Amino acid sequence: MQIIPAIDIINGKCVRLTQGDYSSVKVYNEDPIEVAKQFEDAGLTRLHLVDLDGAKAGVIKNWKVLEGISSKCELDIDFGGGIKTSKDLDIVLNSGARWATVGSIAVKDEVLFVEWLQHYGAAKFMLGADVKNEKITIGGWLETTDIRIYDFIKKYMDHGVIQLFCTDVSRDGLLQGPATGLYKNILTEFPSLHFIASGGVSSMHDIEKLAEIGCNGAIVGKAIYENRITLADLKKFMVC
Repeated sequence: MQIIPAIDIINGKCVRLTQGDYSSVKVYNEDPIEVAKQFEDAGLTRLHLVDLDGAKAGVIKNWKVLEGISSKCELDIDFGGGIKTSKDLDIVLNSGARWATVGSIAVKDEVLFVEWLQHYGAAKFMLGADVKNEKITIGGWLETTDIRIYDFIKKYMDHGVIQLFCTDVSRDGLLQGPATGLYKNILTEFPSLHFIASGGVSSMHDIEKLAEIGCNGAIVGKAIYENRITLADLKKFMVC
């Protein structure tokens, strides 16, 4: 299983939110490039980079941070937050991201997202699914749809998507453990999916449980920044 550290960006700074609440913002470092280099120096090879300003505004804002990190590091970066148009997508892919992370657009504009999959190739995307009670949520997790996570995954796997990360929004940022039951159900239903767990990881025990149930990756954020998990702890999961 691959560990994917997360960097969330507001105003060009490395921050974390609790359950997506912008009023709960906590700044961990003024320089995201410095943080990314620490991850790379420790042996990590991927990075989950989220433009929280872009997610809130509905248009990418912090692509210069992506450009800066990609020019200074060799990390494989997925970048998301505010990708709503083909122009946004081109900026992201041309600024150093290996994958564009897409979530709400896949819910709100299926036609456009399928066009992107056909034009750019599904391998250029990492699909994100925010979930509450097995239903997809959108709009900063404020709106729960009637779309079951299993139907959402099947639809886009039929269009070639192979990589997806899933966040149980009731657990994100709380350091109370990941939704292993939900993830195990998804992995059973879709054994060929490259599945990445996200949200709630608080300890190495959580990571070991995710590896045990067959997750291909785990996004880890707050637990690293709060020193619940050290970079040295993660060495056994590092992919060379």
